[in-house]
Amino acid sequence: MNETSRPPLAPEDLAALSEASTATITTQLFKHGLRNTFLAGLTCVTPGAGRMVGEAFTLRYIPAREDIDTLDVYDDYDHPQRAAIEQVGPGHILVIDCRGEGRAASAGNILLTRLSVRGAAGLVTDGTLRDIGEISSLPLPVYATGSSAMTNLALHHAVDLQVPIGCAGVAVYPGDVLVGDADGVVCVPRHLVPVIARQAREQERLETFITERIAAGAPLRGTYPADPDTLRAYEESGLAPSLTD
Repeated sequence: MNETSRPPLAPEDLAALSEASTATITTQLFKHGLRNTFLAGLTCVTPGAGRMVGEAFTLRYIPAREDIDTLDVYDDYDHPQRAAIEQVGPGHILVIDCRGEGRAASAGNILLTRLSVRGAAGLVTDGTLRDIGEISSLPLPVYATGSSAMTNLALHHAVDLQVPIGCAGVAVYPGDVLVGDADGVVCVPRHLVPVIARQAREQERLETFITERIAAGAPLRGTYPADPDTLRAYEESGLAPSLTD
């Protein structure tokens, strides 16, 4: 299914996901039998950019080959890496499959600056980035495994856009929704977004209530997990979602 044939995501579902922690979202996905949704090993290198939520736009790298991946390929404005940057739309997240190879960077500050200006919702790579000092101040959520000064052409060859990829060991399909916070990044399959968004919102509200009780001195027994008395108090607190939420 191409981008134009995918039904749009409801703004209220994206808003609900943006307010839920990746921990909550992974728990809800686990309840649906999905155990491999967290992109382990990635950290946010732009801590001032805030939380991340958006649709995946994928880019796949394969290992570089010396007779093909020379510096003059960057003279081509249609090089797949450059093409990806120019095609990522507002609210989309560029997700790069680097095969977990971090000895050469997957992108640098100029490309990420362009992404930011285009209104992208973020960048996620299971590789490294160069110019990390400059990137760290961008208003764009960026997740990577670390930094490397080496140009990507040394080890990476960009081949495919908008195909299913693996990123940090997780399958990511174009149009899936990625959510990022201080813990890292989780991938929500697109067709599950409405369900996970609602359940994540409900879990967040209940856990807020539980945390307040624990902070006030309540013991774990009866509070976490919540017993019928605690659930009754939660319903009476006004925090529980209403039928119109």
